[in-house]
Amino acid sequence: MTNPASDTITMFGADWCRDCIRTKKQLDELGVAYTYVDLVADPAAADIAKDISGRTNIPVVVYPDASHHVEPSNADVESKLRELSII
Repeated sequence: MTNPASDTITMFGADWCRDCIRTKKQLDELGVAYTYVDLVADPAAADIAKDISGRTNIPVVVYPDASHHVEPSNADVESKLRELSII
């Protein structure tokens, strides 16, 4: 796993994480293209997520402007997507 691309949204998550499931569903419903990094399938990627966020909480959502959210609410994600004119 490499670091997130600068022109896309990258979400680090796991299938056992309720917040991850909620954020992934939100992105899917909004029709937003993103790269999903499954930390169950790629446990080493958790180190990348931690390096980005400074925390072990997930999901970590990295935006094209290099900003990120950790465990964001749906409102936080929607606000950021609007700010970046993605939705």
